[in-house]
Amino acid sequence: MRDLLLIFAISLGAALAIGLAGAVLLRALRRSSITVHLSVLLTTTVVAIAVGVMAVAEAMFLSPHDLEVVLITVAAAAVVSLVVGGHFGRRLALAAVWRDQARERERQLEKGRRDLVAWVSHDLRTPLAGLRAMAEALEDGVVRDPDTVDEYHRRIRLETDRMTRLVDDLFELSRINAGALRLSLTAVPLGEVVSDALASTIPLAAARRIKLVASESGWPTVAASEPELARVVTNLLLNAVRYTPEDGTVRIEAGRERDYAWLSVADTCGGIPPADLPRLFDVAFRGEPARTPGPGNGSGGASGGLGLAIVHGLVEAHRGRVEVSNTAEGCRFVVRLVAA
Repeated sequence: MRDLLLIFAISLGAALAIGLAGAVLLRALRRSSITVHLSVLLTTTVVAIAVGVMAVAEAMFLSPHDLEVVLITVAAAAVVSLVVGGHFGRRLALAAVWRDQARERERQLEKGRRDLVAWVSHDLRTPLAGLRAMAEALEDGVVRDPDTVDEYHRRIRLETDRMTRLVDDLFELSRINAGALRLSLTAVPLGEVVSDALASTIPLAAARRIKLVASESGWPTVAASEPELARVVTNLLLNAVRYTPEDGTVRIEAGRERDYAWLSVADTCGGIPPADLPRLFDVAFRGEPARTPGPGNGSGGASGGLGLAIVHGLVEAHRGRVEVSNTAEGCRFVVRLVAA
């Protein structure tokens, strides 16, 4: 019995020494990743067992041959334990990180949905109140002057068009987020898409005295779905015109790098605050202190802050990417797509 107690004390002392060393190391690495913590914990456990066994074997005065057999056996078991434990520990760490990231994404999506409902409700309520007031004025005969009646009719049509664009953007965004967007990829000449987008943007740009500049040649062909690609280019142009001050310039260019084609839209808006750059493609983010579009913007395709979110979703659906950066005079959006 005394020998057993002695063996227990020796193994316990050796294991405690290794365990304390591991605890100190874990405390020093407390800011490290979960993978590092699991690796240190696993190594400490295996080494503590191995050192305890070797200390007892040494104290038992085994023959050199028997001691060698014990050491080889312990070393083999330690190696197998470390390899198997390290593999599954790494998978466990990755699963834990993935769950944390999934929960964080879910919280962000839920917050985005709540914000979207609140912001879109505001964007719908404001024009609806104006439409109701104008309709009641016309119905009650409060407004009789032909010029005023014509102005009311024009404003009703403009607000109706803006609400229609907002509903269309919501439908498009819901298709993207639900994974219901199905693209039919073909070889699309980028120059033709840009030409059509410029034609639809010219009236707004002319009204604000903004100069649209496009390259005359060098437009590549991309593998894309033409309706969705046209939506991307149009949204980028409208966004640039909307935020560029009067007498500014919006420049659109394109080119090809290896297997990818790129399209850039640069404006002279004065730049975007660095803190807003990571949020620029978030749903309903406008970077404005007020939700209501300012003068001259209502007809510019203002759509509840959904335009750039739709651009981001459509570009990713094409297996491409979109980036934004500040330039000397404003900002520059770059879309990269697979070249045909």
